[in-house]
Amino acid sequence: MDESPREQIQIYLRHLDGLMRRGRQLRDTLAKDPSDKSALAANRVWHQDCGVTVNQLSGGSKAHWLARSFSEAFLLRSTSGGVVEGAAPAEIIDRLIGVLEQAVASVSTMSEEQVVSGSSEAAPAPRRFEFVHNPELRPVVEQAYSNTRHALEQGRYDFALRIFCGILETIVTDALEHKGLSALATTDIPAGKIADWSFEERLAVAEKVGLIRGGCARLPQAARKYRDGDGGPGLDATISEQDARRTGQVLNVVIRDLDPGR
Repeated sequence: MDESPREQIQIYLRHLDGLMRRGRQLRDTLAKDPSDKSALAANRVWHQDCGVTVNQLSGGSKAHWLARSFSEAFLLRSTSGGVVEGAAPAEIIDRLIGVLEQAVASVSTMSEEQVVSGSSEAAPAPRRFEFVHNPELRPVVEQAYSNTRHALEQGRYDFALRIFCGILETIVTDALEHKGLSALATTDIPAGKIADWSFEERLAVAEKVGLIRGGCARLPQAARKYRDGDGGPGLDATISEQDARRTGQVLNVVIRDLDPGR
């Protein structure tokens, strides 16, 4: 069932609140230990999640004020206005939280009529992700999936591949968390919480317990290592069209595995 305009606003606000809470936790951890490897990995994923959300709220336009604010958050400027390299991770997180707070303020003041108007001007997002157990994730991954089509058309293969991978990781993680760690423990699994597992570990466990089949074997190496970038602007522009499209094909296979009735 499609959400009403009021429900859409509440979904956006809850999702933004969750992102800000995650950001504050990461900021505090990295402020104490900027070299914490686990926190740095989680920070890269958080950057990407913020980017997907900002891209959705800005309608995919880099000229939108929110998209510009997001990009500028990664730049630390001197008093003379020049760009200074090497902004600390905690500082970047603080700036991104500020961007998310602006997004909250903007969404909070939207009327239901504005939501309807904005929705009518854009192509509807495909309803591919009703099988996702966490309802707050559904509109995010649906819009992100829609955005990959435009990225492929524009030749932005690096961006498309990372978004495909982000969606893949999100829906597999959702399925693992719904099954529960105790149920997963009947097979050989990594130590720690699901959120601490690597991208490849999550895919491997999902395959072992039968949530997905062997489609992920076709993932290109660039996709398997998609988390290794800094998560910010300037993604690796050497990603090939073939790698990006193959990653999208694998994602579609996994979608069918997780939602066999569609």
